Amino acid sequence: MALLAALLNVTAAVTPKGERRRYALISAAAELLCEGGFEAVRHRAVARRAKLPLASTTYYFSSLDDLVQKAVEYLAAVETAQLRVRVDALPRRRRGTEATADVLVDLLVGDLDGEGTSEQLISRYERYIACARQPDLREVQRRLLQQRVEAVGEAISRSGRNVRVELVTALVNAVDGAAVAAMVADGDGPRQVARATLVDVIDVLAPIDERTMRV
Repeated sequence: MALLAALLNVTAAVTPKGERRRYALISAAAELLCEGGFEAVRHRAVARRAKLPLASTTYYFSSLDDLVQKAVEYLAAVETAQLRVRVDALPRRRRGTEATADVLVDLLVGDLDGEGTSEQLISRYERYIACARQPDLREVQRRLLQQRVEAVGEAISRSGRNVRVELVTALVNAVDGAAVAAMVADGDGPRQVARATLVDVIDVLAPIDERTMRV
């Protein structure tokens, strides 16, 4: 909680109790955002989920948009932290095309249940689309994309491959596009389609580092 509070600049609540309440409201709003999208985040629903008085949502936040932005920042912070933990635990060794694709699909799409699509994945892409209508959210999403690219670049480097930021960005964008397309198609699910995309492009966008061949 302390790390996320720092990331979210939870300083307006000057007492420990106030900080806990503000954090609880942000966490509740984030849960609702994941479960039902932006329309689900309403003052009354957030207060009910956080088990706090309705007035607390307007006491700690200047507007509903302010609360929504903090919820988006919270989700971005959680997603980034999860990504870093997985990358930091990845052993360094040269990986072939399919092995690298397996690593990256785990990082970028996640472990989905069967053919279903996780709420976290749906929420991520809803937030991307929302940025087009809500300029205040764009900077949050730009930071998240940059952090995802950095994490994927580290995973690629740990797999004995060359890393160029612009190509890693193209790779991440290709996976995101494939996952979104799969969500509305009748064929394979997002994970399967994203993996197939990675297999097609990984050796072009992140080729094996020839120096590792001589180790």
